[in-house]
Amino acid sequence: MPESTFLENFEYQTPGVWRRMACWLYEGMLLFGVVFIAGYLFGTLTQTRNAMDNRHALQGFVFLALSAYFLVFWTRGQTLAMKTWHMRLVDKHGSLITRQRALLRYVLSWVWVLPPLALAWAAALPAGVQALVFLLWVAAWAGSSGLAPQRQFWHDIVAGTRLVHYKPPEPSGKSPSA
Repeated sequence: MPESTFLENFEYQTPGVWRRMACWLYEGMLLFGVVFIAGYLFGTLTQTRNAMDNRHALQGFVFLALSAYFLVFWTRGQTLAMKTWHMRLVDKHGSLITRQRALLRYVLSWVWVLPPLALAWAAALPAGVQALVFLLWVAAWAGSSGLAPQRQFWHDIVAGTRLVHYKPPEPSGKSPSA
């Protein structure tokens, strides 16, 4: 069955918040590799010898590398972490999202990290308190999805996207191994 037909006939269920957060954590582990490669590439291309040299340019480069990663995978429906956890990103009609919608979702998704980072910077909080503020913010933001329509995250609602349960159909004609 073609994928587009499958998506049209699929009943959309929102994955539970614990499953979405497990996917989020797994995505973070995968992003470590993306950030490492982007940082290595930047350092090599700019011949940066000290991590504090070109710091803002490196941050911008990593931001662009992350945006490229998410735009490529989201417009195809799912990242590796989403595939592992049987989730798919669709628009409100159940179709794959456009690049513009993926870019909007990427920018809006920074609400997961920017508010606690801004607070930590403005208040000059010690590292342990910064980590606690970050964890409390993430828990509050994730928990607030229970108040949202269809239990979606707020940035998804604003971006017009949805995370849905998705497990592709098994290939026909193959019997399971015994």
